[in-house]
Amino acid sequence: MEPTPDNATPTIEKYAEDETSFDRKLMSMRKEVLSGKRIPKHENFYKKYFEIKKTPVRGPQVTVNDEAVRKTKRYYGYFTLLSNEKMDAITALQLYRNKDVVEKAFANIKDRLNLRRLLVSSEKSLDGKLFVGFVALIYLAYIKKRMHEAKIFQKYTLQTLLDKLDIIECFENPGYSLRIGEVLSKQKQIYEALGIDSPT
Repeated sequence: MEPTPDNATPTIEKYAEDETSFDRKLMSMRKEVLSGKRIPKHENFYKKYFEIKKTPVRGPQVTVNDEAVRKTKRYYGYFTLLSNEKMDAITALQLYRNKDVVEKAFANIKDRLNLRRLLVSSEKSLDGKLFVGFVALIYLAYIKKRMHEAKIFQKYTLQTLLDKLDIIECFENPGYSLRIGEVLSKQKQIYEALGIDSPT
């Protein structure tokens, strides 16, 4: 088994991206050699990845050095996380992935709360709208954390879970307590899994 870098984590998507990029470069360089139009700054690449033989009749014969290619690709799909804080690799990876979660959640909240266009008439209104968005983002982050802990992602995405709860109706009349419409059994199960009391 090949050694892997410390604190490095492989991803299928990144491996495919790295491999495709390298293969394209490899084929491009091979065409340069076969065409006889070699570029001086690419000579090190030619020497490392190709076995080149010149024949009087057929011209240059270029064979890919499979061993050199294999060694180059062995770390494809891995990325390394560097931090000035002391932590283990798993914690670092979780923090990194949570960063992506927050970014996606913020994009999601801008859609859900209509924050992509801040159509306000005053600076005070802008502050209020941004504050509401910030509080909502905290709730979204908590819900996503609870979904992960309770393994709810096996059944729902964040979007579909919120859509399930969105259909619960609330009725408000001045001078009266807030009335909640019917809460279905699946909705109650979601609240229970999230560790939240079902509305009554």
